[in-house]
Formats: sequence, C-alpha cells, structure tokens
Amino acid sequence: MRDAREQPDDAPVAAAQLEHWQRTHARHPLMYGMEPSEPARYAAGLFRASGCRTVLELGAGHGRDALFFARQGFTVHATAFSSAGLEQLVAAAREAAVADRVTTVVHDVRDPLPFADASVDAVFTHMLLCMALSTEHTHSALAEIARVLRPGGTLVHTVRHTGDAHYGAGTAHGDHIHESGGFAVHFFDRRLVDGLASDDWHLKQVHAFEEGELPRRLWRVTQVRGV
Repeated sequence: MRDAREQPDDAPVAAAQLEHWQRTHARHPLMYGMEPSEPARYAAGLFRASGCRTVLELGAGHGRDALFFARQGFTVHATAFSSAGLEQLVAAAREAAVADRVTTVVHDVRDPLPFADASVDAVFTHMLLCMALSTEHTHSALAEIARVLRPGGTLVHTVRHTGDAHYGAGTAHGDHIHESGGFAVHFFDRRLVDGLASDDWHLKQVHAFEEGELPRRLWRVTQVRGV
C-alpha cells in the first residue's frame, strides 16, 4: 500500500538540487574519497554469493562504489543526476584499468530507467532514494528498479531516517523533506520502507547504521525481486 501523505511538487527543489550537485562536484572533485562505502562492501559480498554478474548503481555520484564493484569483477552500469560526478568516475575507471567494465549515463530517477526489462542481476543505491524525491516518485523509482531487475535479483539501498539529527532541521519542503546546507533530504520512516518492499518484493533485512561525522543515521535495506 502506498503512503497517503501529502505529495508536494518537487520539481523546483529537484532543479535547484541538480544545480547544487553540479557545482559541488565541480568544486570538490572526489568529495567522498575513493574508498568504497560500507554498504557497498556488504552488497558486493551478497551479490557475489548469489552469482551476480551485472550491477546497476543508481545515484553513483563520483563513483567510489561503482569503481569498487568493477574492481570486484562485476560489470557496472552507473547512473547519476550530475554529469560532473560521472565524468570523475569515467576518469577514475580508466586510471584503474576497469573502464571496460563500467558504463555511465546521466539520469534523473524520476524518469524511466534506460535499461531493458530484467536486464541486470542486482541494483545498489546509497542514499539516492532519500534525496529530494516525493513519496510518489520514490514508489515509481522502485517500480522501475523491479522492472529492470531479473526475478530473484537483489536490491540494496540506504536511506536516512526520521531518527537522524537533521530530521526537522532547516527548510521544510513537505513530505518529510528538509533542506540543510543546500542539500535536501527525504527522511524515511519505517512505514515508507515497508511500503517500498511490498508488491514485487521480499524484504530481507533492515539494518540500522551510522555514517560520517554528524553522524548521519541510516537504514540499509535488502530486498529481493519476486520470481
């Protein structure tokens, strides 16, 4: 069942966020470093154990996790809102001699994914779904992920939640979206996590963890596409 909360028009916020991310990536190249995130390390082990060969990463940023997946031997399709970030990923993949295993495409997750039905083995996304996306757009994104993921394939995603220190701070945009320091975040409650794992999905795990200096409080969610 979809969340019935009020759905704001997130187009103006999305446009401002694109400009902000383009500027941020340009001013701070490789801003998160090139060490993979802990969720990516977890996902790689899970994907390898399931016999996965192709990974789609949504919201790859400048590519630290996409590059890690490629180094682990996966074929990686990386998408991001910001072309500036993806340009850094392409350069890093060439330097690491894994460019033949990495493809990139600029993509807004509000739009249909540019991939065929059942064409990837696994999907990974670290904090993309908790960007400035309305609940309706988030549900649409999950439907698209289910479409391109092979039956039995795994999705690992992470989201900041309503227990985070920044929840309720800064500028409120509605639908649990708050903007601080130029970054707009949709903070998830557990009802939304469960709703996104209904229909075509089997929810396997919701793991709480912290990241960064604030620290950010997140859930790492593992769910499997129904057969």
